[in-house]
Amino acid sequence: MPANTNQFYTSLTVNNIPLGDLFIRRDLFRNVPDDWHIIITDIRNSTLAVQNGEHENVNFVATGSIVTVLNIAFKQDITVPFFFGGDGATFIVPPLIVDEVMKALALYRENTQRNFGLELRTGIVTVGKVYENNYQLCISKYCTTGNFTIPIVLGNGLSYAEKIIKGDKENPHQHTASDGELDLSGMSCRWDKIPPPENTQEIVSLLVVARNEEEQAQVFKDVICHIDEIYGTPEKRQPISIPQLKQNSTFARLGKEMKARLGEVKVLELLKEWIIMIYSHIYFSTKDGKKYLKRLVEMSDTLVIDGKINTVISGTAAQRKKLQDVLVRMENEGKLYFGFHVSRESVMSCYVRDLEDGHIHFVDGSEGGYTKAAGFIKKKLAG
Repeated sequence: MPANTNQFYTSLTVNNIPLGDLFIRRDLFRNVPDDWHIIITDIRNSTLAVQNGEHENVNFVATGSIVTVLNIAFKQDITVPFFFGGDGATFIVPPLIVDEVMKALALYRENTQRNFGLELRTGIVTVGKVYENNYQLCISKYCTTGNFTIPIVLGNGLSYAEKIIKGDKENPHQHTASDGELDLSGMSCRWDKIPPPENTQEIVSLLVVARNEEEQAQVFKDVICHIDEIYGTPEKRQPISIPQLKQNSTFARLGKEMKARLGEVKVLELLKEWIIMIYSHIYFSTKDGKKYLKRLVEMSDTLVIDGKINTVISGTAAQRKKLQDVLVRMENEGKLYFGFHVSRESVMSCYVRDLEDGHIHFVDGSEGGYTKAAGFIKKKLAG
């Protein structure tokens, strides 16, 4: 391992073999350096917040934590693996930016509490501690069909870190908030709820956890192969489609972004953002605008592999029933636990650094799809 590990993830080779094959190719995975840190953000009592109809705010706050971290990494020319979870996010960050990230998240936490009444928990664990406790944390880079690169993590290292952080009542890792304004540039949540594409009826938010860390790769391969077989290619089960996209250009929506970034609403800036929003309706009808929308669909973050499978897919009730039968069988065989939530729409929040390829779109089922799916797994694990 080189003395300076900050570029470890940036320098990993991108793999574009079928995902099922990648899972079982251990030679294409690398151990995360032990001087890196796992940072987890999550909203305390998110299940209750979702039940109270605050699912959009929950997704919005989770997205903001990702944008906070990615903007810091971008300025240092570092790529960090991150994982959107609906009510929070997980990051694996190098030593160079860890203090700056924690201070920025502390400031973001204060804004979130003040403006949305949601408590964002932020915790940190070293990768070295994961290894000391005999958990694995292997990572690979995977290129999806839309030329969108995502991290693939095998091992239960992130789950172990989450258990420690969420069980830490005293939260001794709480950093002091940084001074000044947060850099949430590029954060955008301006799309209305998105109905399923034509010829599909529903959105499924699915979570799968392997029972045994040693068998995880094979279990994940089998699950992904079953999803491919039942739903078709990733393009066919993509929940986002251009004809169903509709902007939600209200002052309330724009004000929410501003509160997260600045901690308050500034009227002149709000008017400026509203004018930009009106112009964007014209932009999307141009050649460049249509190209952006095509890339938006391709760069929608609908598959997250962080030691679990987290995915949002669209399809029919009959397809979902088939998949459910397969997963119930595998669960009864002691291979996995799964949870899912079915909704009529998906929700999307965005990070747009530039209109070419510098944008990512975070997708969840409406009504808190991932949060509700995770609730089913928690009950199974508790039982």
